[in-house]
Parts: sequence; structure tokens; C-alpha cells
Amino acid sequence: MRLHPTSCAFSLVYLALGLVWLWFAHPPGALSLELVWLAGVAVAGMLVPGVANQVSLARAYLAAPAAAYALAGDLGPLAVTMAVAGLTDLVDGTIARRLEEPSTFGGGLDPVIDGIFLGATAVGLAVWGAFPLWLACVVIVRYLLPGVAGAVLLLAHRPVEIHHTVTGQISTSLILVLFGAIVLLRALNQDPGNFVTGAEVVIPIVTLATFVHLGLTLRRPAREPGRA
Repeated sequence: MRLHPTSCAFSLVYLALGLVWLWFAHPPGALSLELVWLAGVAVAGMLVPGVANQVSLARAYLAAPAAAYALAGDLGPLAVTMAVAGLTDLVDGTIARRLEEPSTFGGGLDPVIDGIFLGATAVGLAVWGAFPLWLACVVIVRYLLPGVAGAVLLLAHRPVEIHHTVTGQISTSLILVLFGAIVLLRALNQDPGNFVTGAEVVIPIVTLATFVHLGLTLRRPAREPGRA
């Protein structure tokens, strides 16, 4: 692991933006915890190579305001935060392909960051009362279990080919859209009941589908290096 000049530049910019947010927005929550989180992500981000991965890391920084606004029920700023996070999720893959830097590391990093952002948002909204706590637990397990499974396989020295699965991408998109709709409707003082019910049905189903698809994918032998 080594420092990357481009990554250091991104980290400093992200940290500066985070400090500006803390100074001017006066977000709800524990200021010290939010500052520690932003600084910790910035330090770790200096070791993460690639422009596309740095765009993905924006969601890790945004986990702090997302959790703070969700816990406080400050839904207008939360909706904006989720929209920005969704935008980074759309463009990071495109940037990777345009710059010809898709990698196994990036394929593993992206869902971890998605889990951090969506997990923080889900827990905050559940504690605030937007939907049941068990649904937030499903979202956390959705991202935690594949990460633990991948780590175990790597520690067992089993070759693992890490890449996005269709079900994984669909589940992340659906979770983000459903949570965004719930937040936006509540911010507009509209009843989000149908979307809450939809989330309670859809999220467990796509989570299970993701696990099944991932399990089948991991059963296949990894391709030899250099083969397409």
C-alpha cells in the first residue's frame, strides 16, 4: 500500500468540502464524530488508486451527512445528499471504463462503499421512524455478508474474481430509489406508505436474489490472469 498523488489530491478536496459543510451547514449530530469520520475516510482514501474509485469514495464521505440528517429527520438535505450519492454511483463505472481502469479492487470497493452509505442511511431512517428497523438490518446484511464471504475466501487463499453481478447492481439501484422516494415524499409531507410497503417486499427479495446469484458466481473457478 502506498500513497497516490491523485488520490491525495482527491482526499484533500473531499476533506475541505466536508469541513466547509460542517462549518456552514451546522449539521445535526455529534460534530466530533462527523469530523473523525471525514478525516478517517480522507486518510484511507489516500491509499486508494484510480479516479473512478475516488468518485466512488464520495459516497463514503456522504455517509456522515446522510446519517446525521436521517437521524434528525432533516429530510430535505437528506434527499439532496442521496441524489448526489446516486449520481456518483451512476458515473463511477463510466469513468472506469472511459479511463480503462476497471479492476478487481474497484469491483470489490464499490459495493463496500454502497453498503456504508446505504447502511448509514437505513439505520438513521429506521431510528427516526421512517420504516421498520428490521428493514435496515436487511440492508446491512445485504452488503455485509458478501464482504465477509469474500474476505474469508481470500484468507483461505482461494482465488476470487470480484466483479459486479446484475442482481447486485439491480438491488443497489432499487434500494437507493425506494429510500429516495420515501425520503422525498416525507420531505414534501406526502404519505410514503406505498413505497414503504414496496421496500418491505422488494428489498428482502432482491437481497436473497443477490445472495443466490453471488453464491453461484463464486462456485465458478476464477479465470486465469490475462484471459478475457
